[in-house]
Amino acid sequence: MNMEVFRGVMIPFMGTALGAACVLFMKGKLNVSVQRALTGFAAGVMVAASVWSLLIPAMEQAETMGSWAFVPAVAGVWLGVLFLLLLDRIIPHLHQSSEEPEGPKSSLKKTTMLVLAVTLHNIPEGMAVGVLYAGWMAGNDTITMAGALALSIGIAIQNFPEGAIISMPLRAEGMSKQKAFLHGALSGIVEPVAALLTMWGASLIVPVLPYLLSFAAGAMLYVVVEELIPEMSVGHHSNLGTVFFTVGFTVMLALDVALG
Repeated sequence: MNMEVFRGVMIPFMGTALGAACVLFMKGKLNVSVQRALTGFAAGVMVAASVWSLLIPAMEQAETMGSWAFVPAVAGVWLGVLFLLLLDRIIPHLHQSSEEPEGPKSSLKKTTMLVLAVTLHNIPEGMAVGVLYAGWMAGNDTITMAGALALSIGIAIQNFPEGAIISMPLRAEGMSKQKAFLHGALSGIVEPVAALLTMWGASLIVPVLPYLLSFAAGAMLYVVVEELIPEMSVGHHSNLGTVFFTVGFTVMLALDVALG
């Protein structure tokens, strides 16, 4: 693995770590409006990345199937969604805590579930990056280094608020700044691990690359609908999350076109 690929794999993790570092110089919790805006932005980035960086390349690589070229994309998306549905059955997620009465234990449990939810959906994000870099290293002509880099940067952008959304509540609950930062940053370590494991199996991956690209897209779309959209709409009615969803979507679209 060359250094350029390694840097690309590590970029999403750096986004999480930088977001978690907010706890070192900010006091209290993130403002609800700021959290809503950041979550909406993250959702927009993930939807755009799913379409331009994953689904479209998947369908382009299946062109030899003619009128059935949609099959890998459709099958992969469903596999990704069903995979996270299964994980949600095994690992409790954030929304289960919203039905509990407020209190110190309830607050801690909600934060723990948030860490689990973020870590959970970082796995398919890491796989998505790994699949693209594996395809590029295998010489696939529909995948460029610039396209893989665009996805890494886009995911890093949406990881920034995730790191802050984890570390800030932990600090508010009494954890030291250093420990809160460490917990927030480590929630993103699964991304480079998932990416590297995916690239390690590149020889097995390339023949089914269209399915894996769309699998990652389905998993990311599941996270947007299940976790991010409810979070950006929580509380009193506001269009802020929708506006920043559009901002995130267009930023990722521009990155993909400019770098791809």
